[in-house]
Amino acid sequence: MAKMDERLESMVERYNEINELMMRSDIVSNRKEMAKLGREQNELTPIVETYGEYKNAKAELEDAQSLLHEDDKEMREMAEMEVERLEPLIQEYLDKLELLLVPKDPNDSHNAILEIRGAAGGDEGNIFAGDLFRMYAKYAEAKGWKVEVIDTEESEAGGYSLISFKVNGDQAYGTLKFESGSHRVQRVPKTESQGRIHTSTATVLAMPEIDAEDFDIDMNDLEIETMRASGAGGQHVNKTDSAVRIIHKPTGIIVKCQDGRSQHENRATALATIRARVYEEHQRKIDEENEAERRTKIGTGDRAEKIRTYNYPQNRVTDHRIGYTVNQLDRIMDGRLDDLMQALQLADQQAKLAGEKK
Repeated sequence: MAKMDERLESMVERYNEINELMMRSDIVSNRKEMAKLGREQNELTPIVETYGEYKNAKAELEDAQSLLHEDDKEMREMAEMEVERLEPLIQEYLDKLELLLVPKDPNDSHNAILEIRGAAGGDEGNIFAGDLFRMYAKYAEAKGWKVEVIDTEESEAGGYSLISFKVNGDQAYGTLKFESGSHRVQRVPKTESQGRIHTSTATVLAMPEIDAEDFDIDMNDLEIETMRASGAGGQHVNKTDSAVRIIHKPTGIIVKCQDGRSQHENRATALATIRARVYEEHQRKIDEENEAERRTKIGTGDRAEKIRTYNYPQNRVTDHRIGYTVNQLDRIMDGRLDDLMQALQLADQQAKLAGEKK
């Protein structure tokens, strides 16, 4: 416990230091430094607040224990009641701190880039991909995050064979990273006249937006093409070569961006996306080499892994990785994902903690 206290005290010192730094005029005028300090401050806040509550409860317990031997019976009884209340509360704070101190993914505070593809089920898989996009867009809106569409390949029957988009917001990747995998839907398709329930799938890939200085891509490895944008998207579409496609030759990863207002904007977005895709592939290979790391995660993050089933006839959603089931599919599809996301984050912290203790 002494080591934990020492570590927590140093975090409080750093938290106070950050608060002072963020009031300095030279820091305030430096947007990049302010953003970096803001992310660190947000990561430390729940730890510092919980540690403060723990210390207050511990001090109250010591005061109560000192009254257990008082001559006044009523005073002793009140002290006993306080001890009974405070001891389990202090243990709760310790358990919470233990989870909060589990090392976090340094990319958790970054923006997220998501790709959703219609998979098994043909048209119905594409329609479901569109439903998932709307679910995430509504969730992002409720969180105060901004969604920017990068590329779309619309399906004739509705939905998308592919839609990629960026979610800008604090802890966006840390919240959405558990969405990678295969999402299965069970329902009567709009295209089905017999009223039979079909099973279709859409796959999701969630990646952190990576700063250029954090992960370097050799520009010689990239093949950059410009072309006419296609589909709905504004007056510029089909008039100028505004769409940009980038191929990362070593991996064969291809990214296209056409939803920006200019070729310059599409190029910048496509470069950010290809960096995220190559980084994700790089990390996937590292994780495969490090099986112990894979075992401390609630999922592999592989697009082929079946992570969740959305059963429309029974209004039920089941996350297979953590055994989470809720009969509120309508609320989930409306973007009310907070309870599910919190359950996933808690399960991930517990898995990492268990891995650390082995």
